[in-house]
Parts: sequence; structure tokens; C-alpha cells
Amino acid sequence: MNITRKNIDDLNAVITVEINKADYEPKVESILKGYLKTAALPGFRKGSVPMSLIRKQYGKTHLLEEVNKLVQESLNKYLQQERLDILGNPLPVIVEDIDWDAEDFKFEFELGLTPAFDINLEEIKDLTQYKIVADDKMLEDQVARIRKQYGKMIPKETVEIDDDIAGTFSNVEKGINNPSQITLDIFNDKSTADLFIGKKVGDVITLNTKGLFADDHQLMDYLKLGHDDVHGLDINVNFTIEAITVSEPAELNQELFDKLFGAGNVSSVEEIKEKIKEDAETQFEVQANQKFLNDVTESLLKNTKFDLPAVFLKKWIQTIGETPMTEEQADAEFAKSENGLRYQLIEGKVMAQNNLQINFEELKAFTIQMIKKQMAQFGQLNPTDADVDGIVARVLSNQEEVKRISDQVMSEKMLNLYKEKTKSEVKEVTYEEFITASYGE
Repeated sequence: MNITRKNIDDLNAVITVEINKADYEPKVESILKGYLKTAALPGFRKGSVPMSLIRKQYGKTHLLEEVNKLVQESLNKYLQQERLDILGNPLPVIVEDIDWDAEDFKFEFELGLTPAFDINLEEIKDLTQYKIVADDKMLEDQVARIRKQYGKMIPKETVEIDDDIAGTFSNVEKGINNPSQITLDIFNDKSTADLFIGKKVGDVITLNTKGLFADDHQLMDYLKLGHDDVHGLDINVNFTIEAITVSEPAELNQELFDKLFGAGNVSSVEEIKEKIKEDAETQFEVQANQKFLNDVTESLLKNTKFDLPAVFLKKWIQTIGETPMTEEQADAEFAKSENGLRYQLIEGKVMAQNNLQINFEELKAFTIQMIKKQMAQFGQLNPTDADVDGIVARVLSNQEEVKRISDQVMSEKMLNLYKEKTKSEVKEVTYEEFITASYGE
């Protein structure tokens, strides 16, 4: 047996596997000899069939099996020994007619090689790390929402601008019949809201869906239509008013404080605001970190230049599904997945260059904190170590959970590395300013 590699260029290679008669014959002969004891052919007693007939009947099948087995085993062993970084899997070079009557065989496999490149994180610049603060307006708005949420709902005769309205959206032709609770600020323009002012229970308001909301996706919630149905939808729907109520805000007293945060934990509006601020800014930090990761990713993709073995990868993509793809389908799939593949390679290089690894103790510590946070959300603020350890053990015995948690731990390591190594400006903003910076006006 002989294995050789020919590098076509920096990204493509061909491996040739040569199988000689001495490599497969002993195994094939051993299998065929086993048939001597059991084979039964017409005209011969069991166990007395001549080897020439057994070889004629079974020899070719076992020859093919043994040669294919040897090829795969030797190819896999070679890739491991040579420690080749390849993309996809080796692709056999198709040969129309293999002479299986020959004694020696030669098989070729195409390889797509991982490109060589380096990354210097310190060269990445013009990034912003956002620190999102909960401003006074947000805190006042949140207190107002709490007061409304825990306030009394008072029935009314006619609709006014700040009322809550219960009713049903309907359209017979489209099969729409969806009960909804609305306020007039959900609509995209004031003229639509004005249609409701002064209306009573039982009144029907006809609305056109085109431009009804600032985002057509809201139609999915209010009309219970599918994603593909709501884009550009231009039909009339009826809204039948079934109840009109106004919220009488709850009083900011100790009874409400205890209901929200537990007995004696909060005793003033200022303390409520502090709690809201703390919780909000914890959530904001998650969003700001995700944006920073996204921005670093975008910068790395833009500024890290390397070629891919595109021709090989498109051929490989054609073979990986249950149903082979056409060249056109593979081209389209490659175009969709190219950036993802590039970032996988970049991310792997960043991990390797900075020796980012995860050990079991880190995984366990992260899982413990995650479990404690989840338990706290359900009111278990002081769980015992035994309770936590039991849950952690169950979580870490699930391979899918281990993979998910490992990804989170590595993402946190990457985030800390990017913050340390890249050139970025820390900027304090309100949540509204952050949204504008992230998505535009």
C-alpha cells in the first residue's frame, strides 16, 4: 500500500491511495475459505464446493468490500498522521470504469485545504463599547407601567385616547377572527386612532391593513396570520369593540412595594427606581455586549483577507445532503454560507493564537451561576449546595446542554479578549440612543 499527496496549490491537494494484491488478498482468501464449510451449490454437497467456484461466485463481492475498507482506513489514518487541516471531507475522483479484474488499484481523492492566515486583534479599531444607562425618563415610565399594571380597571361607556379596548379583529374572506386587547398608540398614525374616539361597546371600526402598524410583522400578532401573508397585506378588517376600560393607577404604598419585591425589601419610590435601574442595566449590558461582539465579527470579516477553495467546497456541498444538489444549487448554498465559514475559521484562529480553552471547572462554575439565577427567578433565593449540585450534575450529563453551555463560556472568553485587545471607545448612552446607534432612526 502506498499513499502520496500532491499539492495543486495552497488550497487544493490530491491524495493518491494505491492498493496492492498483497494488501487485500489474505483477508479475501480467509473469508472465501470460510465458505468451503458452509457453501451449498446445485450439484455439490454442502462443504464440498470447489474453491474455484466459490471464488467465482463470491470473490468479486468481497474483493470490492475489502479494497474499499482498506482505502477508507488508510485515508483516515493518513489524514490523522499528517494532521492536515481540511475543509469538508475528501472527495473521490470519479473513475467511470474500474478494472476489478486487475491485481492492483489506484484511487484519488480531492482535498480542500484550510487557508493560512494570521490575526492581530490590536489592529482592529474604531469600535464602540456601549454602556447603556437607565435614564430618569425610563425609570418614570417603568413606574407608571407598574402602577397601571397593578391598578384597577374601570369600565367605561365611550373610548378616549388612553383607554384599553378589548375586541376582535375579523375578516371572513381571510378567515381572521382574533380577539385582542389594544391601546390606540399601537397604530401607525393618529388618524387611525381617531376612528375609535367616542365609539361604544358593540361598535365596529373598519381598518385597512396597509400601513396599519409601523411594522407589518405586528399583523402576525393581531391578526394571527403567517409571516409570508402579512408583507404588503392590503385588505379591510373589522374591529368589534367588546369592552372599554381605563386603568386607575395603583397607589405607591407599602402594600404595592411588598407585592412587587417581597415584604420589607423596598420602602420608597426611590428604592423601586434603584431596583428597576439595576435590573434594566443588567439586561442592557447583555445587549451592549452582543452588539460589540457583532461589530468585532463584522470588522474581522471585513479586514481578514484569505482565499477559500471555492471550487472544491461547491463540489463538496453537492454531495452532503440526502439528495445531491445541482451546480446552481451548490453555488447558491455556498454564497449563503461563505461568511459563516469564514468566521468559523477566523474564530478558530483567534482561539488558537490566544490559547482560549475551556476546562471542566469553568464549565461547572458557569453552570452553577446559571442555575442559581434561574432558581432566583422562581423565588428560590437561598438554595442549598446539595440542591444546586444535583441540578448541575443532571445538566452536565446532557451532551446537548454541555455543548450549549460551552458555547456560552467560550463566547464570554472571546468577548473579554476582544475588549482587552481591540481599540475601542467606551460610550455611555440611553437605551433609545443605543437603539438608534444599532438600527438607525
